[in-house]
Amino acid sequence: MKKAYIETYGCQMNVNDSEVIFSILKEAGYSRTEEISEADLIMANTCSVRDNAEQRIWGRIEAFNQARKGRRGVLVGIAGCMAERLKDKLLETGKVDLVVGPDAYRSLPRLLEAVSPDSPQIDVLLSRDETYSDIKPLRTDRNGVSAFISIMRGCNNVCSYCVVPYTRGAERSREPGSIVREACDVFSRGYREVTLLGQNVDSYLWKNERETVNFAELLRRVASVSPLLRVRFATSHPKDISDEVIETMAAHENICKHIHLPVQSGSTRMLEKMRRRYSREWYLERISKIRSLIPDCGITTDVIAGFCSETEQDHLDTLSLMEEVGFDWAFMFAYSERPGTLAAKQYPDDVPPEVKNRRLNEIIALQGRKSLERYRSWVGKRVRVLVEGPSKRNPDELCGRASNNMMCVFPSAGQKPGDYVELIVNDCTSATLICSAV
Repeated sequence: MKKAYIETYGCQMNVNDSEVIFSILKEAGYSRTEEISEADLIMANTCSVRDNAEQRIWGRIEAFNQARKGRRGVLVGIAGCMAERLKDKLLETGKVDLVVGPDAYRSLPRLLEAVSPDSPQIDVLLSRDETYSDIKPLRTDRNGVSAFISIMRGCNNVCSYCVVPYTRGAERSREPGSIVREACDVFSRGYREVTLLGQNVDSYLWKNERETVNFAELLRRVASVSPLLRVRFATSHPKDISDEVIETMAAHENICKHIHLPVQSGSTRMLEKMRRRYSREWYLERISKIRSLIPDCGITTDVIAGFCSETEQDHLDTLSLMEEVGFDWAFMFAYSERPGTLAAKQYPDDVPPEVKNRRLNEIIALQGRKSLERYRSWVGKRVRVLVEGPSKRNPDELCGRASNNMMCVFPSAGQKPGDYVELIVNDCTSATLICSAV
């Protein structure tokens, strides 16, 4: 049997995509390896959301070709969003044998059969119905505790800065029965947590002549698999997260009390230019609703510094919103123009790099302070934690996440991954709760 090595870049959805790819490759006679030196197929599953993610892949292509030097028949492939966006440019390097877009993974066996030194292969056709719902992902996690389940693909929002609709296509939802069956399957194999994945999970909608299933109903069905199965989800969109979803979270103890709700900017003017389709006031109302029903809910976010025409007042609006909300944590980035997006076509990238970096640093500093405040608020409280495995810094300690997604570390007392433990929070950093057994 040949061996396949895949490096995964970007979001959780790409992790799940790589698991789908491994499953398809297994049917084509490839087993998974974590050693690039023994691989017959070397691939990168890529992301195009930010320019630095793409730049890293160009360097990895060079590394892949070094790794196959002197080994006849070893193939190099690029999959995912970068494959979709750059297409022929990748093949023109002469260092890539196959290019496969996010909706074309089923074509991998055919492409591998057809590829040769003189005939590189490409399939980047987007689909309006591909969800891979019939493919059982080959799980690549190390702890056997948490599994990702894709519930939908694509995106219809077309935010002006975002390349995803052009690389992943239109939104389509997966049949709910297949999602519940996958959750049942991973639970039966010992997993105790699933994360439901979509570019915008709140717009999940599946219907036939007998029923209509929205995201709140899907959450209920997955949570009903077992009270011992934790349910997480990502990512929510502020314009679509409904009262029903929030009420469903509050009603089910095993639906984790954490929402990743990207705000991107605290300025309504910027949000309009970004085509986010909500205002600052709308976002703050959603936060208020969440906290009225789930007071201890963890809330994380994404923030972009220096989007096109951003003024100092727009930046101050972002800082003031962050102060008011008090996010647990945030992904924070300086704006990088992505070719083909609405912003790249219509808006000059006119905020100087030094201004972007200064604003980003101010955002990071503020979030560091707010994170520490949020984590300190948990000192003295009890948390229920799902054990994930040994702590990275101290093998005598274990780590795991509370329902609100905060990482906890605590002395090992014979627990194993997949166990639930009741802990008391004794201390914290801005990213970790330091705990002991109750």
